[in-house]
Amino acid sequence: MPATEPARFGTSGLRGLVTALTPDVVAAHVAGFVTACDAGTTVLIGEDLRPSSPEIAQIAARAVRAAGAQPVRLGPLPTPALALAAQAQGSGAIMVTGSHIPADRNGLKFYRRGGSEIDKPDEAAIVTAARIPAPMLGEVVEIDRAAAARALTGYRARYLDAFGAGALRGLRLGLYTHSSVARDLLAELLRAFGAEVTELGRATTFVPVDTEAVDPATRARLKAWAAQGLDAILSTDGDADRPLLADETGEVIRGDLLGAITARHLGATHVVTPVTSTTALDAMGFAQVRRTRVGSPYVIAGMADVAPARVVGFEANGGVLLGFDAGPLPALPTRDAVLPLITPLLAARGAPLSTLVAALPRRVALADRLQGIDRTRAAAWIKTLTQDDRARAAFWDGAPAALDVTDGPRMIHPNGDILHLRLSGNAPELRVYAEAVTLGAAQMLLNRGLKRACSMVR
Repeated sequence: MPATEPARFGTSGLRGLVTALTPDVVAAHVAGFVTACDAGTTVLIGEDLRPSSPEIAQIAARAVRAAGAQPVRLGPLPTPALALAAQAQGSGAIMVTGSHIPADRNGLKFYRRGGSEIDKPDEAAIVTAARIPAPMLGEVVEIDRAAAARALTGYRARYLDAFGAGALRGLRLGLYTHSSVARDLLAELLRAFGAEVTELGRATTFVPVDTEAVDPATRARLKAWAAQGLDAILSTDGDADRPLLADETGEVIRGDLLGAITARHLGATHVVTPVTSTTALDAMGFAQVRRTRVGSPYVIAGMADVAPARVVGFEANGGVLLGFDAGPLPALPTRDAVLPLITPLLAARGAPLSTLVAALPRRVALADRLQGIDRTRAAAWIKTLTQDDRARAAFWDGAPAALDVTDGPRMIHPNGDILHLRLSGNAPELRVYAEAVTLGAAQMLLNRGLKRACSMVR
């Protein structure tokens, strides 16, 4: 992303280089949210642990006040904990986070009054309103430690009340803490559930953990840690709305499978998920699997379309949105990492996690990304692949049997193999997805897709 490129809305919130998130840009978008959306009279503001987040949160708080609402700074806390607090208080909310992307970038996630994530029309309204000059900022807004403590207590209680103390007794769990904003909360929660917890890899600098495309170095660390005799290793991305779960061998369990396991365990009848999620979902007995474009606003819109069904939404990154009251667990229709970390451990019923995953319908889905691409060149090439039969045939070594253009060209081979290319909405990256019956076939397909795409976008 060139330094001159402005911050913009992508798959989840406003994102951009820190250098592009100037005080005027942040203040203008925050004021746009307060004036153009149903933000309420009080707006809660949270932040992740990247170096730029406290300053941006301070600017956001002052802009909320300048726009006529009451800001409450909560400091560092998980995004779903912020949304839950906004839901409980009937407040709006803003989370300062770049999620899984590197520390030189950051962003803002907006939640309407009552903790519901904004949709695409809201984003357009904010952009329009942000063209008005940024408001004049007043005095500094300090973190409200008491309010922050209440928010974290409420989030912990959500899961302890639902599953009960001791629910994970007997398990030896590794917790990859890195720079996740949920690292301390997760450690406390897992120990309250009765698990023996070993904290691993705590970082003093920000570590961008992409749960949808876990890098080889992280995978190697997970396998080495698992060899210590752990039953599982848990982690999240930076703001804790995307889970990372590895089994007893250190093998990462794909996020869409975590979502499916969670949905089935909670008794969901309907699933809403992006087109990038594995087709194994179609054979898991749900009444409906509804597929959308990538991004939580699209998943939320799809969930609204099937309400009041017992619906769960999730993405390939694993973040789960609970759209109904599942027994003692109230609905929380925003991406959450804790639910899809805890539920598979409960669903395994003491058996190895690898056994639980092996019992799922056999489809192997892999994903990776090309970073630092020429975005303009990549967009033009993706458009050509989407529209031109001959370009697809040349790329695939023969015409695909079917094409899905819900979100980038998703090419389906006559034997059922799938190769899908999608330009990231948040970073200068091209995402490549591959799916086949065996791991070897999926890996070969992914490698070929990456190699051929690389020559076209760099």
